[in-house]
Amino acid sequence: MTRNIVKLAALPSVFGLVALSMSIKDTEMPLDNSTDGLELFYTVPQADELDSSTIFDETKNSSLATTGKSFTGFKEALGFKESQNDYKRINQFGYLGKYQFGRSTLLLLGISDTEEFLENPVLQEKAFVANASRNKWVLRKDIKRFTGKTMNGITITESGILAAAHLAGPGSVKNYLRSGGVEGFRDAFGTSVHSYLKKFGGYDVSFIEADKNSKVNLQS
Repeated sequence: MTRNIVKLAALPSVFGLVALSMSIKDTEMPLDNSTDGLELFYTVPQADELDSSTIFDETKNSSLATTGKSFTGFKEALGFKESQNDYKRINQFGYLGKYQFGRSTLLLLGISDTEEFLENPVLQEKAFVANASRNKWVLRKDIKRFTGKTMNGITITESGILAAAHLAGPGSVKNYLRSGGVEGFRDAFGTSVHSYLKKFGGYDVSFIEADKNSKVNLQS
């Protein structure tokens, strides 16, 4: 009986030695799933950027990517409002592309070939950023002064201001804000500065740098 007890007591030590030898052996061999040399940080939407209503579309039975309140989300939402994101759209007033630019604005940004503009999505995206940079410089004092304040029932945000400037020009946005929301612009379709301030509020547009002389670099 005593001999059996001694044998049982020795079993944990035997198992421990076997496990230790296996662990030492494993550390001496390269692992197939090693993360050495791999990029472990990726740019992905943060939790507070996700809109749960857009993650899954039951009617299509498929998962949908969401850009949330990111700068990409801002561009895509504005592009959809302007043209349903159609790069080749020309409306009845002659406004062009995904973001419905007027020819005079394109000239201001250094773009004169409207045919090339319509055929070049990359150029259109560059034009959007350049125009936003110019508008942000013109409206820099108003962005600082009015962001976070409430006007006509809406909270003023930087993204709302830039979207409204895209619609109506920075001068019209200045008039609206500095008049306390009394002087309101509407385009030919009846779209107002107020509606863009509301619809496009709360996006992250910190990517845009204020630049008085912003133009599109046609060489890159």
